[in-house]
Amino acid sequence: MKKRFSEAQIIGFLKEADSGVSVKALCRRHGCSEASYYLWRSKFGGMDVSDAKRLKALEAENARLKKLLAESVLENEVTREALRKKW
Repeated sequence: MKKRFSEAQIIGFLKEADSGVSVKALCRRHGCSEASYYLWRSKFGGMDVSDAKRLKALEAENARLKKLLAESVLENEVTREALRKKW
């Protein structure tokens, strides 16, 4: 899924809204919905660009580790099943 706005742009929008611009005007100017703004605020609120990049890296690492764990559990289960049938 291609995202329309980068993390840096989103954090810029949030800082702009914190400076006093109304959410409705901000969303109209940048072409996003208010629902997207509030979703971004819940995810990126209070972050800097470096924090957002770190969050993205941690999410990618977490997904990779979950995949490795799932593969390992599946391999163990197949091994156990094969040993049960052998006896």
